[in-house]
Amino acid sequence: MSKSCGLYRTTQPIGEDVPAGVLVYYHNHGDPGPGVYLPREWRNNRAQFHEEGITVPDESYADSLEPLLAEGLYRVVEPFYCCEKRCQYFEPELLVQLGYNGDAEAILFVPELIDGAIALPMEGILVDDERLVKLSALKVPESQMPNGPTPDVGAHGGTMLQ
Repeated sequence: MSKSCGLYRTTQPIGEDVPAGVLVYYHNHGDPGPGVYLPREWRNNRAQFHEEGITVPDESYADSLEPLLAEGLYRVVEPFYCCEKRCQYFEPELLVQLGYNGDAEAILFVPELIDGAIALPMEGILVDDERLVKLSALKVPESQMPNGPTPDVGAHGGTMLQ
């Protein structure tokens, strides 16, 4: 069975092009076949992926990909600290934005309400993967900014620059 399109962490390299332990967007029906796309930049704490992907060697490679939660807005359903060192406390019902760095490490950003508008911070807190189960995804409609690059969000939720 083929993996779903979405965000993943690699566990095996693809030659010298894709190292193990990095963030990729996996597309299961690319041309000439399933492939991974590396991040090219981050915009509003979300990865923007290269238009050109790297074809996976075979289906067993796809099976080795470690699935990640989708980037986006979440609410904290159970209180937790970011890590064993207890650097940052996340209280119940807190609004957070989940993103990832290039090493596929989860980062939580805590938006602020400024003059009636939600502002996304540029810096976030690294969070251990096992704590992400304490988040619940929010449903937020998405649209594009006029006069900017047009991301292709598509049916799979990943963002590919056009």
